[in-house]
Amino acid sequence: MEAIDLLGSYPLAYLSGALILGLLVGSFLNVVVHRLPLMLEREWIAQSREMLGLPAEASGAPYTLSRPGSHCPHCNHKIRPWENIPLLSYLLLRGRCSHCKTTISLRYPLVELTCGLLSFVVVWHFGFTWQAGSALLLTWSLLAMSLIDADHQLLPDILVLPMLWLGLIANQFELFTNLPDAVWGAAAGYLSLWSVYQVFRLVTGKEGMGFGDFKLLAMLGAWGGWQILPLTILLSSLVGAVLGIILLKRRNAESGTPIPFGPYLAIAGWIALLWGDQITGMYLQFAGF
Repeated sequence: MEAIDLLGSYPLAYLSGALILGLLVGSFLNVVVHRLPLMLEREWIAQSREMLGLPAEASGAPYTLSRPGSHCPHCNHKIRPWENIPLLSYLLLRGRCSHCKTTISLRYPLVELTCGLLSFVVVWHFGFTWQAGSALLLTWSLLAMSLIDADHQLLPDILVLPMLWLGLIANQFELFTNLPDAVWGAAAGYLSLWSVYQVFRLVTGKEGMGFGDFKLLAMLGAWGGWQILPLTILLSSLVGAVLGIILLKRRNAESGTPIPFGPYLAIAGWIALLWGDQITGMYLQFAGF
């Protein structure tokens, strides 16, 4: 406890620690974002074959978050520990595989850097507290969910639902709000988007969003309470509209092209959890209330 209290009295130390920890977690999130959808797809195929009474496919090499080890997708060169240091290895290798010299995607160091900076901001905002520790878990999860949804239009229950329960448990101790507000936040978050989905389907005959979005907003409500939901929905709609138009124009896509809504909800919910009171207060002051 003395070591923890000592670390808490030196902001530069724990802020630097948060940045480094975020970089390391960002490296792991790159693995999660790439492998988890493939793992789920294999599981769904196996379940479907079992339901249809088809013989199981021959099991190949294990495929998990830890196996096989990290390797170059082009030459299968095994990534050695010193080639997997967040940011630093990418810079030293000049963005290329050390064996075949194939270009490494810039996305990997960007995810690491983003995770590191977001972790720094969380700890800077909350200080060396239990709030910061739990908010870090939420931040890392939201980043992983956003990237998976952007890639596959999928918000995995295996990530969303445990974080929903964790938000309720955290607010049992009133880390961000009280437990009744958290429970109502989870319920209202799910039902609000579910209602919009049902009305949109009745009017247009189309599905406007996926059930994962309902669960994600429920999860955000479980963390921040029902009070953050209006701002979260407003911000996500604004960000989604602006970025959606930009993406459609860049891709020369039609208006009917599906665009994942999860990343916008995640961004808006994260902002609302950290600065919701200040943003609402500024708006009320601007409006003259």
